[in-house]
Amino acid sequence: MVRTAQSIEVSFASGEKVAGRLVGSDANSDLAVIVVERVPAGVVALRLGDSDRVQVGQQVVAIGNPFGLRGTMSLGIVSGIGRMLSGSPADQSGAVSGTYTMPDIIQTDAAINPGNSGGPLLNLSGEVIGVNKAIYSDSGVNSGVGFAIGANVVRRVATALILTGKYEYPYLGIVGQDEYSMAERQALGIAAQPGVYVVSVLADGPAAAAGLRGGSIRTAFGILQGGGDVITAVEGLPVMQFSDLLSYLAKNTKVGQTVRLTVWRAGTLLQVDVRLTARP
Repeated sequence: MVRTAQSIEVSFASGEKVAGRLVGSDANSDLAVIVVERVPAGVVALRLGDSDRVQVGQQVVAIGNPFGLRGTMSLGIVSGIGRMLSGSPADQSGAVSGTYTMPDIIQTDAAINPGNSGGPLLNLSGEVIGVNKAIYSDSGVNSGVGFAIGANVVRRVATALILTGKYEYPYLGIVGQDEYSMAERQALGIAAQPGVYVVSVLADGPAAAAGLRGGSIRTAFGILQGGGDVITAVEGLPVMQFSDLLSYLAKNTKVGQTVRLTVWRAGTLLQVDVRLTARP
């Protein structure tokens, strides 16, 4: 919303309003950095925590303006970690494209409704462990399934926005899948091999340039195509789910960096170096 705003006004808890200026924004993470002309007396900035230390079951607090009710606070727990949120309706099916997916998402049952987006998700020490982004609901109101972007991703995005006004996401260029039935895995030829199956390699992307292979052999399951690579590790760290791979790229790499993938191909383990580019 701030990208198209003619003017920006920041409201503080005291009711005081101060003019603001947009420094940079990122539509994928739904984050923006705004600088205010002055900070009212007594205002203290919240501290960003470490989202890698968040544990399922710990208590959290969500703050926001649901339905325009300013400064609303709700208490809940962390219901899940390492989730992914797709930024494109086309990616809501089984396979998830690395092109439009946000990793390192925290799931919470703290009440999050329209108006909470952009508000902090806090631990009980008052540290920001995430920024509230979305809810999963057929009705559009709280259903006990809310999502926040992890603080470690927020820190990287916000820092880049301050320095350059934009954030470039490291891009691999594959469509991956990690959830198959045993029958499907046998048809694909990957049996019990753990890792992320490369459903397809996107044309002209880094993975294509590095020689990664997507599925191309017809199977009895129709749309499933066998013969694709299975990514089992990134820089020596095991990859069990697609979220493991995307989370590593989002938190530990940058555009132009080369990463080493361990790839299972037809029974043989290979080391494949991929030079990451910026997400299109």
